[in-house]
Amino acid sequence: MKFLILRRITQFAILALFAVGNYYGIKILNGNLSSSIIFDTIPISDPFAVLQIFISGFSLSANAVIGALIIFIFYALIAPRAFCSWVCPINILTDIAFKLRNKFGFKGERMLIISKNLRYFMLVFSLVLSFMIAQPAFETISYIGIVQRGIIFGSASAIGVGVGIIAFDMFVAKRGICGHICPLGAFWALSSKFSLIRVKHNNENCTKCMKCKLVCPEVQVLGLIGKQSGFVTSSECISCGRCIDVCKDDALKFSIRNLRREK
Repeated sequence: MKFLILRRITQFAILALFAVGNYYGIKILNGNLSSSIIFDTIPISDPFAVLQIFISGFSLSANAVIGALIIFIFYALIAPRAFCSWVCPINILTDIAFKLRNKFGFKGERMLIISKNLRYFMLVFSLVLSFMIAQPAFETISYIGIVQRGIIFGSASAIGVGVGIIAFDMFVAKRGICGHICPLGAFWALSSKFSLIRVKHNNENCTKCMKCKLVCPEVQVLGLIGKQSGFVTSSECISCGRCIDVCKDDALKFSIRNLRREK
């Protein structure tokens, strides 16, 4: 439960900072997840949103470029898809859906089979559509932005979107939104190839209980479990730490990759 608690603290702390910044003018974090400023000085921007804006109009402000580079480098190097599990508010909703599915025994994954590659198609489609309509396509309708702004500003529309996300993951496809559809998740997966902090598996300690695979939202990344020691190298891992939390054999932990040795 350690990493779950840390993730929730991080997610709610970020939302709280946005709320006090936007409501009370406390200059720590102002704006939203797409574009914001730290201490009224440092710009930070969602690189995927900035990329859509550039493709739609081939024009960007200097602050947008600087902010996007800061965030891109940070997330690309720290850990694969850290934004998805440590920052994004949608993760909270999909985790609620997962718990409800398990509690009530719903088998929604049998209703619709969705390839995990769909998110990469959605990524490309978002960029192509942004060019065609001269508008940032995904950013315009982003459920991430709707939910985050709804939490911060108390928008009623966010409730409907949140309920819809929970219902989709419960009755249509397990982990469907984050694991199969979200183009932002695909963007961070592609950007995280050289991320330094990874889950490391010690096969000597592993008892092959497979509890880690039962809780992993991207179970395909755990192919080495019970077979060999090493790092989870797939950047589709969301660095959530669920596998580490449930492992009672001390076979899994976060560690820093040595990229030079791997080469």
